[in-house]
Amino acid sequence: MTSLLDRPLKARGFTGVSRRRRAADAVATVLVTCAVAVALVPLIWLLYSVVAKGFGAVKSTVWWTHSQADMTAFIAGGGAYHAIVGTVLQGLVCAAISIPIGVFVAIYLVEYAGDSAMGKLTSFMVDILTGVPSIVAALFIYALLIATLGLPRSGFAVSLALVLLMIPVIVRTTEEMLHIVPVELREASYALGVPNWRTITKIVLPAGMSGIITGILLALARVMGETAPLLVLVGYSQAMNFNIFGGFMGSLPGMMYDQTSAGAGTSVIPTNRLWGAALTLITLIAVINLVARVVSRVFAPKWSGRNSDG
Repeated sequence: MTSLLDRPLKARGFTGVSRRRRAADAVATVLVTCAVAVALVPLIWLLYSVVAKGFGAVKSTVWWTHSQADMTAFIAGGGAYHAIVGTVLQGLVCAAISIPIGVFVAIYLVEYAGDSAMGKLTSFMVDILTGVPSIVAALFIYALLIATLGLPRSGFAVSLALVLLMIPVIVRTTEEMLHIVPVELREASYALGVPNWRTITKIVLPAGMSGIITGILLALARVMGETAPLLVLVGYSQAMNFNIFGGFMGSLPGMMYDQTSAGAGTSVIPTNRLWGAALTLITLIAVINLVARVVSRVFAPKWSGRNSDG
């Protein structure tokens, strides 16, 4: 005896999709396709423009190994090594501060806070930080560290401003990853007498590690392109400066602003450096995004077990 599911669709009373639904589906497909095409046009045009205009500067090894020390805006030569190092140093210091704070706050909100007043207040403050413009974060750090405490303008101050922008992204990303970890995993651990903190470190975090690391790297890529904190908190230097706690420091966004002020658009040399710095920054961010993709696959949880057929 055949079951109902084994019978043909018409035998089960299925009369097919109406013309109206098919037309609506076709219209929706066309609209979505057009929206994707419209969104891709400026992106492709932007990438083409940056690559076409900046490749001439970055193709030389000097660009990656030399700074702009003792160079002027109208003398060809030099590279972006000082700006690359400055951007990477500021990003690493920002990540070293933001990652533990953001992950711990997310763990508290998901695993401990519940419906408590402290949890709701923390979540509200994270939402506030998410919408804070970069210039406001820079002005806050300037008022606190430089105007009030008398500390010098430095790359470290820039990193602190970037921390305010990076933490909410990490918190929200980590929250989402922790929420999608199956509750059954936690319950199985608790049933075996494993304490909460050990369940989090040994089961919950490893299960969501792929998405957490991806979110962290994407947040880092986002803050590395910020310009406002650089303009407010540290001066631009064409020479190398490895001291993040003092002195002017080069950076890729700062180099683009400096070349714009030096006559980019009216002179060939600063214009080439401007586009070269833009292409270098895009390349750096693309590498970080690529690493995020690879890491997400490497750290993806490998669920094992028998299938439903036994």
